[in-house]
Amino acid sequence: MSRRRTAQPDLLDWQPPTPVVAFEPAQVRAASLAASVARAVAATLRDSPLPREEVGARMSAYLGERVSKHMLDAYASEQRTDHPIPVTRLVALMHATGDRRLLQLIAEPLGWAVIERRHLPMIELAAVQEQRDELARRADALRRAARAGGAM
Repeated sequence: MSRRRTAQPDLLDWQPPTPVVAFEPAQVRAASLAASVARAVAATLRDSPLPREEVGARMSAYLGERVSKHMLDAYASEQRTDHPIPVTRLVALMHATGDRRLLQLIAEPLGWAVIERRHLPMIELAAVQEQRDELARRADALRRAARAGGAM
C-alpha cells in the first residue's frame, strides 16, 4: 500500500484575515465627500457580479420603492452633483451587493472601523486584558511604595 503525501502548508505563507474591508484609497479619492461616495458607488457596481438592473431590482424589493438602472448610473456619476445617493438607498445598495466597503467609507473619516460582529468578543477580551495589565502595574507600584514606606 503506497502512501500519498500531501503538500504541507507553509506556515509562513499564512496571512491573517483582514478584519476591516475598505476601498483602496485611490479608488475613492475625490475633491469632495459627495464625489468620493459617487466613486464608491461606481466601484461597488463595477465590482458586483450582478448587472445594474438586478442590483436595482434587489434594492427595490428591499426598500419597497423603485430603483432603476438609470438612478444607479446617476448615483455613480461624479458629475451628477444634483443626484447624490440617499442614505436609505446606500443601505439598500449594501444589502443588494453585500459590499461593506461602502459602510467603511462612511466610518473612516470619523475614526471608526466596520468589523464583523464575530470579532467583538476578541476585541472585548483585548480591552479586558489591557485593563487587567494596567491594574497589575498599579498593584506592583503600590507594593513597591508600601515596601519603601512611602505613599503614592
